[in-house]
Amino acid sequence: MIEKTAKIVNQAGIHCRPSSVILNKIQEYPGCVFTVCPKGKDPVELNSILSLIALGLHCGDEVTIKAEGENEEIGCVEIARLFNTEFDFPPRQ
Repeated sequence: MIEKTAKIVNQAGIHCRPSSVILNKIQEYPGCVFTVCPKGKDPVELNSILSLIALGLHCGDEVTIKAEGENEEIGCVEIARLFNTEFDFPPRQ
């Protein structure tokens, strides 16, 4: 098992579109189980967009990402990088 810490930098927090990007990346690691643990809360397995959105992660929140399984090290680094990303989604029209 490996773990990384990340800080949410996306101004709108982790909402539907960032959650989709994160879960799509997780699907690239089928032999690995990922969990996220916001500071002061219980860990949640990252297996659905709803489980991630339900955490209500806001800009500035710190989380610990844990990965266990095949390719856990590179997978954990990639997922932590996404939590640290300022997403630049175009405005809806």
